[in-house]
Amino acid sequence: MNLAIAHHDPAALIARCQTASVRTVDSDPTYEPGAVLPAGPWQSLTTALASRLMPTADTANGTLVELVRLPDGPAPTRLESVTDRLGDPDAVHLGQAASPANAVTTTPNYQDGRRIGLHVDNWDKLPYHSKHLGRRRLCINLGPGTRYLLLGTVDIQSICRTLHPDPVDRYPHTDDLRTYVTRGLPLTALRIRLDPGDGYIAPTELLPHDGSTEGHPDPSTAAFWLGHWPRGVLGSII
Repeated sequence: MNLAIAHHDPAALIARCQTASVRTVDSDPTYEPGAVLPAGPWQSLTTALASRLMPTADTANGTLVELVRLPDGPAPTRLESVTDRLGDPDAVHLGQAASPANAVTTTPNYQDGRRIGLHVDNWDKLPYHSKHLGRRRLCINLGPGTRYLLLGTVDIQSICRTLHPDPVDRYPHTDDLRTYVTRGLPLTALRIRLDPGDGYIAPTELLPHDGSTEGHPDPSTAAFWLGHWPRGVLGSII
């Protein structure tokens, strides 16, 4: 398993995290063919898995998932300025995304509106050998509703190594994830609850991910940034 989530209190992670298997969809007109979704039913995160998710001394900052909140104090007057003091002067504000209530996954294909399911980002357009060096995404749930971060436990470099005898010249893609799941290879989905004001910093170029508002009656808007941030730049909520 490649996923690592920074946490000081396994019980706090367990309290806001569940797991499920995954599946692909091919006949749902609201999703792209082959989209990867959690299969359910959701199960409580076990103590053993929480322990395995703990980072090791070898976990690079850029591959780590952190669950965070903005510092206490006055709210920033402009969302664009949120990252001004987080250690990367070149961080980019990507904007906001409004998600409807009770959505299994939230990210649409902006060309036709169909949802894409679990996916990997490609903002940095990195090849296989440097995919782990991409910028991490900061996301803050602006509310009004609760949302989830969905994560896959196997990163896209490992998926490419499994699928392709010589992945060196490849550019890892969501299609590789879909092929991997179609072949029945092992992948577990996690969903992590993010209440309004909660957020994450995660290597979304590397890890299969999406948002979700499943089971919640209120919509949720998220704000996003990309940057190379050091570990612990924001306070942890777990």
